Amino acid sequence: MRIRILAVVGIAALCAMASCDRPDAPPEAPSTAAPAFRHNMSADLSGYYMPASEVRIGKWSFNHIFVGQAQEFQAWEGGSRSGMFGPVMLQFDDVTSPMVQTEIGEARSLTARVLPTAYSVTDTRISFEGRSAELGAVRFEGALEPGALATSRRNLGDEGVVVTGTLTVGSGPARNVRLRWWGGD
Repeated sequence: MRIRILAVVGIAALCAMASCDRPDAPPEAPSTAAPAFRHNMSADLSGYYMPASEVRIGKWSFNHIFVGQAQEFQAWEGGSRSGMFGPVMLQFDDVTSPMVQTEIGEARSLTARVLPTAYSVTDTRISFEGRSAELGAVRFEGALEPGALATSRRNLGDEGVVVTGTLTVGSGPARNVRLRWWGGD
């Protein structure tokens, strides 16, 4: 009986010593999930991308997609975010609301600004997902034509189409949209 107990204790001691030489559990593999916010642009794409023809979703009219400059993307992706501005945003106007006077005296309708929950912007593509209280989920997927954009920028806002894509608002169907570029004021 003593021999059995000693044998069991000896085997247990050997197993314990052997496990000391084993490395801990392998480290977890790095996450392969793509970042929610990314840009890879070699050119300045900043400006307003406005519908070439009216796009209405209920009482809302799609006004534009804003694309910022490189430093705005870097700040956002670095964690500096506000509740009012993003490097890519969509804006819609309420066509049923009465016009209101702004601080500088211009008349404007009420607007819904959609900030990103995810985006990917490259020299040839704009992908955007966002959400607003007024519209719900908003998604845009568009192909950007670099040559048409370069021409439009040279002409300070040529009327030519520079982006073609689809816009989805809420549970509504995707709508084909064509956008022209404007540099803003």
